[in-house]
Amino acid sequence: MSTLPVIAAVDGSDDSLRALEWALDAARRRSAPLRVVHVRQYAHWAQPEVLTAGPPDPKDDPVLAQVRTHLEARADPPETEYLGLEGAPGAVLPELSASGGLLVLGSRGRGGFASLLLGSTGMAAARDAECPVVVVPRSAVEVRDETPDGPGARVVVGLKVDGPDEAALAFAFAEAARRDARLQAVAAYPWPAQPWMMPGELPPPVVDQDVIEDEARVLAEGFLAPYRERHPDVPTETVAAAGDAAGRLVAASQDADLVVVGRHRRHLLAPARMMGSVTQAVLLHATSPVAVVPPAPPES
Repeated sequence: MSTLPVIAAVDGSDDSLRALEWALDAARRRSAPLRVVHVRQYAHWAQPEVLTAGPPDPKDDPVLAQVRTHLEARADPPETEYLGLEGAPGAVLPELSASGGLLVLGSRGRGGFASLLLGSTGMAAARDAECPVVVVPRSAVEVRDETPDGPGARVVVGLKVDGPDEAALAFAFAEAARRDARLQAVAAYPWPAQPWMMPGELPPPVVDQDVIEDEARVLAEGFLAPYRERHPDVPTETVAAAGDAAGRLVAASQDADLVVVGRHRRHLLAPARMMGSVTQAVLLHATSPVAVVPPAPPES
């Protein structure tokens, strides 16, 4: 099987088991193998020379044993590999992502504080992973079967009309096609407009909000057109709405199967990897699983 594996990070918590179910479904939809990974976090005060050399044996890992039992009764499971490692999960998982097609983890693990909606491991993975990362929150809806009488599955993608994220759009359309879902593209525009004025300058002419909204929708439709041609079976809806982009995406996450957002591309003035305020806010507050898609590598 040449398809890159879906990597599920587990730690024995209910959150990670919920993420495992999502990863299992994703592997089946992709006809991809499933790689279940448990990273044992060693104590911060432990000395490197006393750590066990090499990776621990997965057969001696109680968390992986629990997962094996959890998956034993599943009908037609994908090819599954179990991997036990030691180290800091926030560093090890992004490194593993280079060999995966998708990394899936829960919003918080056993070490998370109850007041935090997203743990440090999830934040680090979403920021640093080489492949798309899906974070499954506690409030995520269960994987649904097809319901012909209902509205059906829905994938939401954030669309910046002043600079769309091509990798995020491609991922969102492909995921909607796998799920026989409709795609909802949310293009938020700032309103009311607050232009900067120098002292003594005349205020700009008043612009009608309907005009701004129509322009945002036209731009969004233009960016979506080539993806609609590649995925003619994916019903697509464009929502142009005033207000904060993060707030609109969080609201759209209600009863959505997945929300897709992009990650900032590195540039000269900010060489470190960044997620951006919108992506971070969606990760913290969305009620559906959130996919954070890294930018496509620049063309040579």
